[in-house]
Amino acid sequence: MMTRFKSLLLSLWLGHSQGLSVSPVTAINSNQLQAEKSKLLDLLQATPKEDPVLADPLTKESLTISTTSPFLGGSRYSRQTFTLQSPSNTYRGTSGTFLDLLQPAGEDNSTESSLFKTVVPLIPPPLRSAMAGMNDEYIPMRDLFTSPSVSFAYERGWRQGFRAAGFPGPDQEAEMAMAYFAPSMAKSDDKVLVDMSCATGLFTRRFAASGKYSRVLGCDYSDSMLLEAGRRIRAEPSLLTSKSTKLDLIRLDVGRIPMKDNSVDALHAGAAMHCWPDLDAAMSEIYRVLKPGGRYFATTFLSSYFGNLQRAEGGASGPSKQAFQYFGSVEEIRFLLVSGGFQRENIVIEVLGNACVVIRCEK
Repeated sequence: MMTRFKSLLLSLWLGHSQGLSVSPVTAINSNQLQAEKSKLLDLLQATPKEDPVLADPLTKESLTISTTSPFLGGSRYSRQTFTLQSPSNTYRGTSGTFLDLLQPAGEDNSTESSLFKTVVPLIPPPLRSAMAGMNDEYIPMRDLFTSPSVSFAYERGWRQGFRAAGFPGPDQEAEMAMAYFAPSMAKSDDKVLVDMSCATGLFTRRFAASGKYSRVLGCDYSDSMLLEAGRRIRAEPSLLTSKSTKLDLIRLDVGRIPMKDNSVDALHAGAAMHCWPDLDAAMSEIYRVLKPGGRYFATTFLSSYFGNLQRAEGGASGPSKQAFQYFGSVEEIRFLLVSGGFQRENIVIEVLGNACVVIRCEK
């Protein structure tokens, strides 16, 4: 019954819009009519379709999703729930938040653990270090940025502090990354860009607004960061109405990327690598998902940047030591990239200012 109703409704709507019975009012409002027709088609188009990029993070099997319209850009009419299925697992997402590909639906963390992660970053450093040992699930390197207070502060002073290490501003770094990605994008029909550890979408928004990419995926482990990213994206109307760029927010683990082999043209990770608990797994996964000729652009810190933080916290056992990876040299980073699969001759690393490392490498 429902299928026949949909078919009839579509026939009537399409026939009307194609001029079978057009009144003067309809002619005057043709643009509005076309918009309403597109809206109706979006709402009725619920047939599952295999996503060309996303995959089950556990099995790497293909995922089917029930809508083909942009996840954030294009579904402004109602809040929709998305189901992504592989032969082995089911994942969920909503149009108002993100696609959660961190773990299968139903495998939620406990309330106690979530509360713990929220409260710990607000506690003074010495006590925070002691409390971290009380909860086996709290991993400072992974969970510091899951706090809503950190997500709120990220673009309100936190990120600006990176200038002391020599980081370029967000606009300049985005331009540097896009210039490096241009050759790989020129050879691609898909033009898929991943912004890994996107935080509040500082770079995701810039990549999407450029109009250079067919699909931009902002990815992060932190649900609170993704919620803040979604809020900021919705505050920019042009990102919501773009016809050229499909914009998605994805919750994931960089050590277990939910994407197909050879499916991504370019991957950016701004001030992120020092926050990844398992660097070997992360680099292997990044290499796996990049297409041949795909490019990786990243910025991170040399360990010298954290010296002052350690001294302020009372030594090498302070929270900054627990929360970040320490890269003592450029060669250490180069070895990590080679171990992940990149060829040494395809890796270029430079240091800006005191401690900002800029990484460019091609698969």
